[in-house]
Amino acid sequence: MPNTVKLIFPDIAPRIKVDEGGKFIWDSLRQKWLVLTPEEWVRRHAVGWLVAVKGIPALRISQEYPVNVNGLRQRADIVVVDECAKPHILVECKAADVALDDEVLRQALRYNAVVGARYVVITNGLRLFCFEHNQGQYRPVKSF
Repeated sequence: MPNTVKLIFPDIAPRIKVDEGGKFIWDSLRQKWLVLTPEEWVRRHAVGWLVAVKGIPALRISQEYPVNVNGLRQRADIVVVDECAKPHILVECKAADVALDDEVLRQALRYNAVVGARYVVITNGLRLFCFEHNQGQYRPVKSF
């Protein structure tokens, strides 16, 4: 399957189906089938990593989190909330063939200007960068 490239995240055991409508992957958190795009492949792995490796309870993970940026309705790929339901981590996922450049970082930071998470992560599944927001500054975090 062309959308299923090997990523830096631990392997997941996705449920995938192919029918006349295309290729789909099961989202166990939202309990629905999603079109299997290259970006969705990365998002499914990122969610799996957050739960299995980072120990984040699935109930604290929101996907396609609504964000209103300059009057435009946008969606952050993943937002993890803390025990008080306050956004703690914002994750912006891109397809593996998309470079994690300044444009991608600016997109995530625009979303976070509304969301207000302490950490911002950008990933294309082949690389991952994390930034900590503190007193109006974003600083790279070496290990997340």
